[in-house]
Amino acid sequence: MSTSLPGPWRHLLDEARAYPSPHNSQPIVVRVLDAGRAELLYDLERGLPAENFGIPFGQVCAGVYVESLATVAAGHGWSVAAELRDDGLDFDAAARHQPLGTLQLSRAAVTPRAEADLAAFRRRRTSRRPYRNLPVDPAVLAEAGALAAAAGHDFGHTARPELVDRIVRINQETLFDDLRNDAVHAEILAWIRTSDRSAEATRDGLSARTLLLPGPLLGFAMRHRGMWDLPLAGPLLRRIYLNTMRGVRELGWLTGPFGSPLDHVAAGRLFLRIWLAFTRADVYLHPFGTVITNPRSHAAFTDAAGIVEDGAGGEHLAWMLFRYGHSAEPPRALRRELPEMLLDRDGSTSWDR
Repeated sequence: MSTSLPGPWRHLLDEARAYPSPHNSQPIVVRVLDAGRAELLYDLERGLPAENFGIPFGQVCAGVYVESLATVAAGHGWSVAAELRDDGLDFDAAARHQPLGTLQLSRAAVTPRAEADLAAFRRRRTSRRPYRNLPVDPAVLAEAGALAAAAGHDFGHTARPELVDRIVRINQETLFDDLRNDAVHAEILAWIRTSDRSAEATRDGLSARTLLLPGPLLGFAMRHRGMWDLPLAGPLLRRIYLNTMRGVRELGWLTGPFGSPLDHVAAGRLFLRIWLAFTRADVYLHPFGTVITNPRSHAAFTDAAGIVEDGAGGEHLAWMLFRYGHSAEPPRALRRELPEMLLDRDGSTSWDR
């Protein structure tokens, strides 16, 4: 398949490649059927099943992608209707591209809000840089709260220094805890890119440049995880890691329905809408995903924040935690080229040909 796709697909899909994904794994692939229809699929080889919430967050990522594509399409005069499946991802399936549902394009008027959202999507990026000690405009937080409420979720936030420091410390300890888990450690290693050359070769994963850490140190420390517990090396590594957390004065989180695959997709769509609202106000985000997916850290976070979760089945869970604020412009993570994100009708990726 070439990238001369029917209708507006080539342009829309090419721009939607900038969607954020866990570990920058970019697991969503698309099979274009005709000028107005396409199938959405999940590449299981790019999933993160070792995490406690690895499967649900695969579908959160699908929601983020659908909202990203809808944002791009709206800015170019199209609307996207998504009909998605309500069954979970099966990482043991023989077929490694798992169907998520279908997408339908139709013409729509371009509104000023659609133009503003597209501009924000183009500027959006994760900032792991130190944040400036400046408060975020309360109007931005009010908009995030309204977006969450409209979707049946709650947006919580805090600027209390003692609570911020406590949760940042939980986030730090989560990394060290995850490194002790063999499966999670192997998964992290698979996505670490310790040099610009390796990042350019794969155009995915967590690059040392975007993590703001020296590549050789990052690679050595991740491969030799026992160093984090050594008397001298451990505190040094922790101090280097914490250096990027300077200036954090506000944290936000989202709680709401998280019990079914469609709940997970809806959560992803909501998160992208909130992210764009922050971006329109020139505020950066940095999700603390592992605090949510690590059971011990999840419990510590909800206890610290006073969050009451309702039901083991996910009826009302804290499913997202992030820092937000003002920082210098962060480096942009690389994305794979469009042909690598497309499937032919026979199921092969177009770049295989």
